[in-house]
Amino acid sequence: MDVPTPAPTTPAAPAPAVATPVAPPPPPQLPSAKLNPYNGFHHGISLLHGWLPLTIEIVAAALLIVALTRPARRWWLIRVPICLALGVIAALVARTVMNDEGLASDPAPVTLWICVGAAVAALALVVAGWPGARWWQRTAAVLAVPFAIASTAVVLNQWVGYYPSVQSAWSALTAGPLPHQTDMDALAGMRGTHPATGVIVPIQTGDDASGFKHRTEYVYLPPAWFAGPTPPALPAVMMIGGEFNTPADWVRSGQIMPAVDKFTAAGNGTAPILVFVDSSGSFNNDTECVNGPRGAAADHLTKDVLGYVESKFGVPADPAKWAAIGWSMGGTCATDLTVMHPELFHTFVDIAGDIGPTAGTEAQTVSRLYGGDAAAYGRFDPMTVMAAHGPYSGIAGLFDDLTPPHRPGNGKGGNHFHLPPVDENRIGVGGQDGVMDTGEVGAAEKLCERGRAEGIDCTIHTTQGGHTWQFAAAAFTSSLPWVSARLGLPVPAST
Repeated sequence: MDVPTPAPTTPAAPAPAVATPVAPPPPPQLPSAKLNPYNGFHHGISLLHGWLPLTIEIVAAALLIVALTRPARRWWLIRVPICLALGVIAALVARTVMNDEGLASDPAPVTLWICVGAAVAALALVVAGWPGARWWQRTAAVLAVPFAIASTAVVLNQWVGYYPSVQSAWSALTAGPLPHQTDMDALAGMRGTHPATGVIVPIQTGDDASGFKHRTEYVYLPPAWFAGPTPPALPAVMMIGGEFNTPADWVRSGQIMPAVDKFTAAGNGTAPILVFVDSSGSFNNDTECVNGPRGAAADHLTKDVLGYVESKFGVPADPAKWAAIGWSMGGTCATDLTVMHPELFHTFVDIAGDIGPTAGTEAQTVSRLYGGDAAAYGRFDPMTVMAAHGPYSGIAGLFDDLTPPHRPGNGKGGNHFHLPPVDENRIGVGGQDGVMDTGEVGAAEKLCERGRAEGIDCTIHTTQGGHTWQFAAAAFTSSLPWVSARLGLPVPAST
């Protein structure tokens, strides 16, 4: 799915003047054998478009047709309608749960619910059609089930852009290495070299301060980190993923490493250290980066992670040298962490985030995220936090938001494209920002307006497109030079 490069709707504040770095004599190159290549992350058989998704869907449909083909009158009058009814019910239930939980901002494609219904109907056909069926009908019915489920997964993946290719999906499912991944033990031997690319190392930040049980996290170290006898004091960026996530999603699904490599190549190896954190503890544990029954995620990020990275990699304990970049739920986290902890972060990029930590309606959020503690809701609500804290000094943020994708006739004199309306009280649920859904003032506008009133320098960019990882990657790429300049690094003129 192609996503255009984000373009500003309001002029951004002029970036500080930065000098073009002068390249020193290159130290010895690190042998490339110690690094893992991209291994198909950037290229491969697409799961978002092309022949494979279409083939899976066609095969599923063909198998269902074969399984249905029977001349018996009772089959068509009783059993087939029952199977179809079960499929319709399953599709409606899935759609209701999705909408009730506020799990996404863009409305799901109709084909997703068709595929969900087809998968359940296929399973019912196996049971209802087994007696009296011929071997080839039974075979078709049985095979239709996994193909219908695969079709559902394909459409779901196309909707959110989670796995761009078969290779990236396989690597994630088999816990394969990330691009340029190496071991922590190898870093000492790389000291004093100038590798062609940076490296990614798995880290164990611990949970001493938070008690938050989490998965392996990762740190990207740019080539400049290896120059000299000791690590230079490079700044760092905390990278936070979406609601359903793994710490490696920015690399696997967002595929940001080619853009990072291009940036460092143009700047003599200089870039911020990137810290890919675990804000959830498990794939489907939506913490919204707060402290609550789902875990003390906020304490983990601000205490366990920052302290570990500063001590292990020489990052200064200076808020001017720390930024937070987040996508979807992570965008909400990036804003929230910065306004709650200006002593830790001075820069944030909120990519299609919510107006605040949400897990349904406000009442549901208080119950689910805070165990019924309404006061805790206020402590983590960025609008409330900014009003109580202001004025801020030295804080800047960038909101990268979405507008609806273009549809034929979407303009003057045509049939305007409208997404389902959103209740004003539910703005922010699952990424819904109001702008995308109703044209009302959205999350980015509300947060930025409040931030400016409290001394935060913020800018809003909008991009036409869907709520996908491809959009997140494009927004990250466009914001990297600005973030680097904010953190005090020289930005190459070619970016």
